[in-house]
Amino acid sequence: MATAQKKLITPHISIMFCGGTGSVTGANFLLEVAISNSNDTDKTFKVLIDCGLEQGSEAAEKFNRQPFPYTPADIDVLLVTHAHADHIGRIPKLVKDGFQGVIYSTPATRDLTEVMLADAVHLLTEEASHLHQPPLYEEGDVQAAFKLWHTIPYYTPTDIGGCISMLAKDSGHILGAAMYELHIGTNVCPTLGAFAPKAGTATSIATKKYGETVVVFTGDLGNSPALFLRDTDSVAGANYIVMESVYGDRNHQSKESRRAELTAVIADTIARKRTLIIPTFSLERTQDILFEINELEHAGKIPSIPVYMDSPLAERVTDIYRQYSTDYNDQAKKLIASGDKDIFAVPKLERIQNNRESERVDSLPNPKIIMAGSGMSVGGRIIRHEQHFLPNRDTTLLLVGYQAVGTLGRALQDGVKEVTIGGEHVPVRAEIKAILGYSSHKDSDHLVEFVSTAGPSLKKVFVAMGEPKSELFLAQRLHDYLGVNAVVPKLGDTIELS
Repeated sequence: MATAQKKLITPHISIMFCGGTGSVTGANFLLEVAISNSNDTDKTFKVLIDCGLEQGSEAAEKFNRQPFPYTPADIDVLLVTHAHADHIGRIPKLVKDGFQGVIYSTPATRDLTEVMLADAVHLLTEEASHLHQPPLYEEGDVQAAFKLWHTIPYYTPTDIGGCISMLAKDSGHILGAAMYELHIGTNVCPTLGAFAPKAGTATSIATKKYGETVVVFTGDLGNSPALFLRDTDSVAGANYIVMESVYGDRNHQSKESRRAELTAVIADTIARKRTLIIPTFSLERTQDILFEINELEHAGKIPSIPVYMDSPLAERVTDIYRQYSTDYNDQAKKLIASGDKDIFAVPKLERIQNNRESERVDSLPNPKIIMAGSGMSVGGRIIRHEQHFLPNRDTTLLLVGYQAVGTLGRALQDGVKEVTIGGEHVPVRAEIKAILGYSSHKDSDHLVEFVSTAGPSLKKVFVAMGEPKSELFLAQRLHDYLGVNAVVPKLGDTIELS
């Protein structure tokens, strides 16, 4: 007598918003897929998307130390969208607290995460010492995380278990950044035994099949077309999207306008023999600005000027960027093929290695450009340079990235006349300028355009990873312009997908 086959019913899918709601930082989302069969055997497969640090606010330290709102040991898979701290910064804590599942990312994200977390351990240990607390995690926790790590190239359908096939698409945000298209359904995994994660196992799932639910987690979305990275992919066929909204309520200036402004600022620095200080994120913004200066000098738009890259982390990141030139867009590949082998090689670039050299830079003759992290002036060597140069009228401070509420960078952008650095009151006499078009995030119009690529299959959009006003504004625009059911989840919300 033949044994009756187990039959699976439609998976029950839910998303818990564990971080990255009402805030640009702290991305952390939990997808749960529950399936019951005819023998009443139940199993819930749990996929975490990103595990980032909350940054910038006074409550960030407390938030980062809180227990996770789920049991880390119960998580089967962690998908990492990209290597910024607000998406990776708590992964070692997750492992320290019991996670033993599989971590997936693109190869470039894995390599960038290695240098970013090594730097984070140092900074978190220093911060914990000042607060007389134990560090959030230690080097051993970082190493333990990489033992669980598997890399997957873009556009390689992969069975991750739990009736889920995953496809990493290019989000265009930074090198290696991916958005994850998750195909969920009994067509993907026909038996209950398929819940076991199969690390890096390719499948033939390339397009949506009947009976599947397609959920996309965007991570951060790039400001395409970018200087040297590929454009953001489409999300055609998606049913649900969990998306960022950093610039959901405003648009960037044009690419031509921002380059013209950067040219003018550097030309003014040279003509008036000034110091130009640029707080830059070690990952992506440093590479963007180096690329622009290199192009402007080669094109004869500006004279050659000494540029001091005062960030060993930025140097290591730039080296990784050089290794992944195959991930560049066609325009950058043509530049390299035409003879510009190193698109970040500014002629008078000097890499600053230690604090003594960093202090020496302050006394070097003008004109000069000093680039240092962090991009929001919340730590790093830029703090010492700002303490030294902000009282100086022969200085220009140029902001080229998003400045979160509560950061020193945001205060300077808002025009304060005095700041406190290291317990010292520092008058702000330097000229403060901002070119926000260099953001690596999509602006409001292009976020709407991105969602429109989903087409008629789209059922709902969850707007997250932005300040509350940006989230709400974008959700309303999606409703008004596209007729999309767009909602703004709150921290801790669990929403079931039909």
